[in-house]
Amino acid sequence: MTDATMLHDISPTNAAALVSMEGLAYDPRSLDDNSNPVPSNDDDSSLPPIDGGKDAWLFLAACFVVEALVWGKALDGHFLPSDSFPFSYGVFQEYYSSHDPFKGSGNIAVIGTCAMGIMYLDLPIVFGLLRRWPQYQRLSTTGGLIIMCLALGLSSFSTNTTHLIITQGVIYAIGGSFAYSPCILFIDEWFDKRKGLAYGIMWAGTGLAGVILPLVMEWLLSTYGFRTTLRAWSVALFILTGPLLYFVKPRIPNTPAHSPHARDFAFILTSTFAILQACNVIEALGFFLPTIYLPSFARALGASSTLGALTVILFNVASVFGCVLMGAVVDKWHVTNCILISTVGSTIGVFVVWGFSISLPPLYIFSLIYGLFAGSFTSTWPGIMRDVKKKRENADPSMIFACLAAGRGVGNVASGPLSEAFIQGFPWRGSAGFAYGSGYGALIVFTGLTAFFGGSSIVGRRVGWL
Repeated sequence: MTDATMLHDISPTNAAALVSMEGLAYDPRSLDDNSNPVPSNDDDSSLPPIDGGKDAWLFLAACFVVEALVWGKALDGHFLPSDSFPFSYGVFQEYYSSHDPFKGSGNIAVIGTCAMGIMYLDLPIVFGLLRRWPQYQRLSTTGGLIIMCLALGLSSFSTNTTHLIITQGVIYAIGGSFAYSPCILFIDEWFDKRKGLAYGIMWAGTGLAGVILPLVMEWLLSTYGFRTTLRAWSVALFILTGPLLYFVKPRIPNTPAHSPHARDFAFILTSTFAILQACNVIEALGFFLPTIYLPSFARALGASSTLGALTVILFNVASVFGCVLMGAVVDKWHVTNCILISTVGSTIGVFVVWGFSISLPPLYIFSLIYGLFAGSFTSTWPGIMRDVKKKRENADPSMIFACLAAGRGVGNVASGPLSEAFIQGFPWRGSAGFAYGSGYGALIVFTGLTAFFGGSSIVGRRVGWL
């Protein structure tokens, strides 16, 4: 029996004793995926320091850029200029809808929906594969980046929307998932007591990209057309991201000679996860709607396209600060208290500020409030991961994250058809006051209710279910 096998078959406490007998210090955080102890000694610098130090911050900076450029091109695949590349797909959608050869197609919105939906919903599968074969985790980032760049390059040759759905929607999303996943898998190794702050800083990248990329893409499309824009962005994405992938690496080296254990998904059955996940899905049902409809709502108030797009830019600016602040707070407070902060700010913002906006200034104020509070909701996830792991010690935090992301993806995909139903025929127009009578009233109420009930976890904690 090998030493590795012997260590595998005993408890972590005894493993610590055995490692210490060999003259090595033991760091309980340096257990690999299968609870095999990895000899480490932060005191004598056998491993880079956790929660700080040059290597940890370089890793986080690289993740910030990957987050910005991967999700920047992937999110908000609906109707308007929004967050980074999936998030900035709205710019492409507007262009495709008004230019040949895609003008008049009814499937243009599907492109962005595919990109965003797949990147949320496939994370449990991608994480599971990379946990099963950890030796490919670093290669995943490089391979995913190459797939993304190829997808963008291929989409520049598209002559119909089916080509765009396959390349810019499906293939890009799969590549993005593999490029992004190692950032989440490794962040637990680099940060412990400051994990929430680290996630908040990384996720702030999407908001920052949401300010810059839509403006850049809009200029490129209007000046050079979609073919040149996609090819140029494919090259730029590789140049900007490629050198940083060196820093997206694990803190604890993989041990090659062990067979991985099956993932423990029993945490899904705990009341803690069930309640927090239900609130996560409910919140997601309404979260995306303001960034989709605010520009058109602003234009209904008489704003130009540029002033209408400013609503989304302000949302993204505020979400940068919201993500970082919430990440810092969730390291110190109970997660339900952090969710409550996001819930109260979002709900008041929707019902009071947006609901009574009949001119642009209060609408811009709402964009800032909503970005600060609602935009920071996902920064509570490290707290959810922490609490679920307390209930189920064998739970893998990365798989908890993947399930939360999938839940948010369900909410996002479902919100599209629901929102269209709420604005069809512009209900309440002229029969209600302020913004509630603008034709968007039902949408405003739905967004506010999902924000409110998304914070119901505080009730579960009060009655002892969490």
